[in-house]
Amino acid sequence: MEKIRDIMTENVECCTLLDNVYEVAVKMKELNVGAIPIVDNEKLVGMITDRDIVLRGIAEKHPPSSKVEDIMSNDLITISPDATSREAVQLMSDHQIRRLPVVENGKLIGIVSLGDFAIRELTDDQAKEALTQISEQNYNGVQH
Repeated sequence: MEKIRDIMTENVECCTLLDNVYEVAVKMKELNVGAIPIVDNEKLVGMITDRDIVLRGIAEKHPPSSKVEDIMSNDLITISPDATSREAVQLMSDHQIRRLPVVENGKLIGIVSLGDFAIRELTDDQAKEALTQISEQNYNGVQH
């Protein structure tokens, strides 16, 4: 079974607590991504998704100049680089998330997404199973 360190994306683009919501949104657009980790001295302290910007930012009438802390998720589910792909898929499925920050000694060293598993064409259909479970929950009104 593959380890997360073998399939994760390294050198992840991040923002810091000094950035505002507008700067995060611009970075998402430039990188064509839906989530940006928030770090403080390389330590992962939060994550902002495009969905967070809409639901916690715009819908709650926060201006684009708001601090990232105002809308970021800080109750994070992370994984070790030495965990297996099966463990990652199970975590993603259990917590209804599509991206999993990879953390070692408190520092963000990578990220693994559901798409990473799909690209790897896992023979036991782990990605398909996880996506099905996540999508079923989302369509039934349970949001992450």
